[in-house]
Amino acid sequence: MPYEEKKKTIHSNDLYFVPLDLDKHIALIQPWFQMDYAKFWGMQNMTIAQTRQYYLDHIENKGLQVFIGFYGNQASIVLEVYDPNLDEIKDLYPVQAGDIGMHFFAAPCRTQISGFTLTWMQKVMNFLFEELKATRIVVEPDIHNDKIHTLNLEVGFTYSNAINMTTKTAMLAFCYPENFYASLANTQSNRIGLTLHFKQAKSLINHCKEQISMTNQPQIKAQENTKEAVINVAEHLKPHVWQKVNRHLVCKAIAEFSHEQLFSPIAETEEDTLGWANYRLTTDNANKYYTFRAKRMALRHWRIDKASLNCVENQQNTPLDALECIIDFKQTLAIPEDKLPIYLDEISSTLYGAAYKETNAIFDSSALADADYQQIEAAMTEGHPGFVANNGRLGFNAFDYQKYAPETGQAFKIVWIAVRKEKAVYGCIPDLEYNELVEKDLGDSKVDEFKKRLAELNLAHSDYIFMPVHPWQWYNKINIVFASDIANQNIVVLGESDDLYKPQQSIRTYFNVTDTNKHYVKTSLSILNMGFMRGLSPYYMEGTPKINAYLNDIISNDPVLKSYGFSILQEIAAVGYRNSYFETACSKDSPSKKMLSALWRESPMQRLQADERLMSMTALLHVDTNNQSLLVELIKKSNMSASDWIDQYLTAFLQPLLHCFYAYDLVFMPHGENLILILENYVPTKVIMKDIAEESAILNKDAKVPENIARLAVEMPEEYKILGIFIDVFDGYFRHMSHILEESNAMIEDEFWRLVANAAIQYQKNHPQFKAKFESRDIFAKDFLHSCLNRLQLKNNLQMVNMADPASSLIMVEPLPNPIAPFAPHKTVQSVAMETID
Repeated sequence: MPYEEKKKTIHSNDLYFVPLDLDKHIALIQPWFQMDYAKFWGMQNMTIAQTRQYYLDHIENKGLQVFIGFYGNQASIVLEVYDPNLDEIKDLYPVQAGDIGMHFFAAPCRTQISGFTLTWMQKVMNFLFEELKATRIVVEPDIHNDKIHTLNLEVGFTYSNAINMTTKTAMLAFCYPENFYASLANTQSNRIGLTLHFKQAKSLINHCKEQISMTNQPQIKAQENTKEAVINVAEHLKPHVWQKVNRHLVCKAIAEFSHEQLFSPIAETEEDTLGWANYRLTTDNANKYYTFRAKRMALRHWRIDKASLNCVENQQNTPLDALECIIDFKQTLAIPEDKLPIYLDEISSTLYGAAYKETNAIFDSSALADADYQQIEAAMTEGHPGFVANNGRLGFNAFDYQKYAPETGQAFKIVWIAVRKEKAVYGCIPDLEYNELVEKDLGDSKVDEFKKRLAELNLAHSDYIFMPVHPWQWYNKINIVFASDIANQNIVVLGESDDLYKPQQSIRTYFNVTDTNKHYVKTSLSILNMGFMRGLSPYYMEGTPKINAYLNDIISNDPVLKSYGFSILQEIAAVGYRNSYFETACSKDSPSKKMLSALWRESPMQRLQADERLMSMTALLHVDTNNQSLLVELIKKSNMSASDWIDQYLTAFLQPLLHCFYAYDLVFMPHGENLILILENYVPTKVIMKDIAEESAILNKDAKVPENIARLAVEMPEEYKILGIFIDVFDGYFRHMSHILEESNAMIEDEFWRLVANAAIQYQKNHPQFKAKFESRDIFAKDFLHSCLNRLQLKNNLQMVNMADPASSLIMVEPLPNPIAPFAPHKTVQSVAMETID
């Protein structure tokens, strides 16, 4: 920066641009490019003549516009503006109308002026948006150029993914006008947002430096063999991290297996005034046992003091090891001999993922309370709150994990194929045409490209259906298992999506991050995770949209549910392909029959009103690496009392579920990942249910449903019907929530369950027409059947439940005491009367 005068500040009004004059300016700027810090500009070895020729060629042949930025009479920056359609970058991302590419280079600095480079960058952004009418600015800085990354983030760029260009590996980033102008605002919320934005982007950049995201699988595999890549995939496996995640998982295993009455810890001391006591748990080895301090809570829930947990063998403390813990109780857990190695694999994979999350956590809970929907989705650490082996993902290698696990936050392109109609099934909701679906998802130009691909093979596109496939599934399964279909052109690979997708906590579901209003995509993914191979049955695909349309009609037209703002995300279309070999060979259900299916689900983004935001309900159970609860942070930031916040949450979540159950015999699988909360001022006001067709049922075999969705109506023993509330909500979710609230000193457990009872009482008062059902399916019953999840997985971790007859698969143990029974209406009245007499 060739100026001598020292000033404290600079104003954008002092800055201006002039077009590059090849004769006048080249000799001025060429020496700048020779500086050491100019290595990323790629022109260090050019003479003045070569520099002049370079700009002449690019201006004449590629439409490059070049400006020199002046501060007073001092040249200070070079600004290059290009059309992405005329640059190699056009093949590396989906170019949109109004995109302008930009390169920014600041002159060498002689005298420091506070904020000089940032002010220039803001001037550049304003110039591009206001003068050149850009609707989006695109940059592709070298992946190692940390200074420009910081500058880009300061002015509102969002980083997308790494790309391989001719001369560099770059980070692709975009900025919209609203993001730039928001970056100028000096408000507390903006500063918080910028902090979150910086953390996420820096983590993404650092991750990409370790393992570059490529768009071609063979290229990725080539990168994996480098020494750096081999080392990087194990960077999170450090001794202190490994000790921490093992302590957590052993603690969880003891708590959950004791909850399911597989373990029976023995108290060694009397409970203190707060309910805490010391316990010993003897293993299958007489010389080995575990000791810990714990409190027994409602629902036979064990709140264990993690720091107190010790493993003792031959009177010596030994390190806590989750794999060893499973082996210590091999006979007690009764895992079938042929399934034990697989279960140990899932435990090891769960630990591997936990160590990654521990090492790469970007946001603490306070920051997450202000994060956006996808930032929160990628930040979750626990997985399913009840399952011990809850992040198996067997089938992924270490590189697959870094590319496709939701916690890595990586975006990827999906593969598109065409499948012959006569071997496939397709279904959609009424009034949705197939052409409308693919054109919205792919865009006209991509559809034309795919049709051209078929035409080049002398195939008629009208004989095929386009469908998305996860890249892992394409390279690892479909290419091999369906090789005959590919060879015979029943399956034709078309290419990759232009759009980028991020995996959700339900790992086979992907959110479109290029255009957030487009559909989710869910595909078969033949990895073993939590008791199931994560396929999708082609038999169900034709009926899936019809079930969604039927349920959506019920829910959207029910005045009670409308008053709650309760809704579902419809799975609007689905396609499944049948492998004729497995169809013929396998008479029973098999994961091999479920390798190639996909469905499209609505995006929730279009449902948001001003000042509303989204959050997966999973997030309410999130505890960060410093043991701070996101739920508690939301309560704090809302300026509401904990009781009022929980009361509002129960109104938005529990009461609509009760109405579905009592009014329509309708149950969902309402675990945290299947629900999206709509928050306003940090408080849940509405909920959206998703994953409808696979995990919903009408518990009345005689219900009048259309014949083509008859599978929706199921027969269930009467005593099992209310388990959709008791097990899935009370035991599966609320017991963990009450634990977090009490452990955070936000609310004692009894108060939480009193609020749950009040929500149920209020619903019953408002709907006396269901009095008979309230009595036959008593939510205030003394106890309820305890259906055990871990016992199912331990018994058969390959096929945990027979989906055709789920009730027959359930494993029951001693009933659980109902934590809201003491707050039943008649008992509440009696209690009040006794107090009055006293």
